[in-house]
Amino acid sequence: MHDNPQSPFALPDHRLIALSGRDAAAFAQAQFMSEINALAPGSWQWSGWLTPKGRVIALFALLKFDDESLWLLLPDADPVPLAAALQRFVFRSKVTISVRDDLRVEGTFGAPSRASGNAFAGAPEGGVELDFSAEGGSRTLRILPASTASHDPVWAARWAAFDLEHGLPRLPSAQSDHWTPQQLSLERLNAFSVKKGCYPGQEIVARTHFLGKVKRGLALVEGSAALRAGDDLRAAGEPLGHLVASADDGERHLALAVVPLEREAKALQAGGVDVRESPLREGLSR
Repeated sequence: MHDNPQSPFALPDHRLIALSGRDAAAFAQAQFMSEINALAPGSWQWSGWLTPKGRVIALFALLKFDDESLWLLLPDADPVPLAAALQRFVFRSKVTISVRDDLRVEGTFGAPSRASGNAFAGAPEGGVELDFSAEGGSRTLRILPASTASHDPVWAARWAAFDLEHGLPRLPSAQSDHWTPQQLSLERLNAFSVKKGCYPGQEIVARTHFLGKVKRGLALVEGSAALRAGDDLRAAGEPLGHLVASADDGERHLALAVVPLEREAKALQAGGVDVRESPLREGLSR
């Protein structure tokens, strides 16, 4: 492991889908849960694709170069089946959906040189820089045609742990299609809209919001040993919630759990491991 957090390291689990063509932005507006029409060119936002029942299929950062060119940066989801699933909804739209396996993603725990907030820097052909900073430190993510960044699993795990600390659920495939945006507390990331027009799952999302039926959300827990997404979270021996994402950076064992918003403070365990709840950090919304 290199000792300099500002040295770039590979993020091989981050992959790209490109939308291009006359109707690219219109297609994204109709399919994804964030407000793409209001996103300025040269900006990015958190977004996602839902099932008709309002369950999250995939989360991603959506980059808008212009109305005819958008990228989906997927931190976890496999882009190949996702692109194929999206293709089934193209119909007569003038949009091309392609997996960009020619691009590489790297990260550093250092301040970006040009990007700031939700404004990214660069262009598709030469590389793009994004500001992934938040409370607790600076981070820079770069998408490049070629990268010499080291494959360092420890630093990549620290990146994932930072995501979890700030409420970005790094969902394994087993957790896809299970949770609504509200259950994943994605309002903290400004990742979905309840006011835009129709998109898959929009009716469920809006009804839950406007009828005040949000009863579960994310909690950050830290264990005395490694935690595993998929395990139940128990309070004083009784079922309380479900671990949906986990990260182990060698020093901390973190997980995000979907739990009742109203709950009593009790001793917690997950998978036989003692855990304690910690507050989620702010600043990763875009």
